[in-house]
Amino acid sequence: MILLLSALLQQDPVWVGRISGSGAVPAPWRVVPVGKTKPTLYRVANVAKAPAIEARVDSSMALLARPVKVDLAQTPVLCWRWFVQNVVAKGDIRKKAGNDFAARVYVSFDMPNSALSAGARMKLGMARKVLGMSVPDAAVTYVWDNRSPVGMALKSPYTDRQQLIVAQSGNDRAGEWVAERVDVAADFARAFGGKPGRPVELAVAADGDNTKTAGRAAFTDIHFVRRNQRCAA
Repeated sequence: MILLLSALLQQDPVWVGRISGSGAVPAPWRVVPVGKTKPTLYRVANVAKAPAIEARVDSSMALLARPVKVDLAQTPVLCWRWFVQNVVAKGDIRKKAGNDFAARVYVSFDMPNSALSAGARMKLGMARKVLGMSVPDAAVTYVWDNRSPVGMALKSPYTDRQQLIVAQSGNDRAGEWVAERVDVAADFARAFGGKPGRPVELAVAADGDNTKTAGRAAFTDIHFVRRNQRCAA
């Protein structure tokens, strides 16, 4: 009976963003500025009949992040729902000048020093001097792009420590809630050569600082599940 109960409990989703109420986004979420860029504004609001984290973009960028404690060996699949008003028409995923997205979901990782080359450690050290100690060892970022094919994966034009993966593309589903399901463990392994890493933070974002555009996005029902388990929402 104890073993059966333990197995059932392990099937529970690991919730990261179960949203309710309205107003300021509660702890442990926090806004993480990007340099001196004007920050995107975040709040809890009702968006298209769902309570959610709403992002308001005005030529702005900032992450809304929170720590996570999840064992990807047990629950490697990330589920969430997101909403965008419109894609960033002038965006270009391959260039710094166009690296804006209607919505993003980041999973940041700590990696042991043995898994980082000397060059990677040097680059990370330089980035942290400029942007602060919040720069992770590695990140997998799922984006809602303007035109790239769903499933396309490439490194960020800013850093090879961030893997961009296109989860949605185009305006066909703009203005409605869209459910996502991704295998974070598999995506991280492909992006970083199967080296070890531990997820330590999850963030959402919407931005228009590079293209000087405005927009609105929202996120809700963020959680991790097993590969053989349905998303909870």
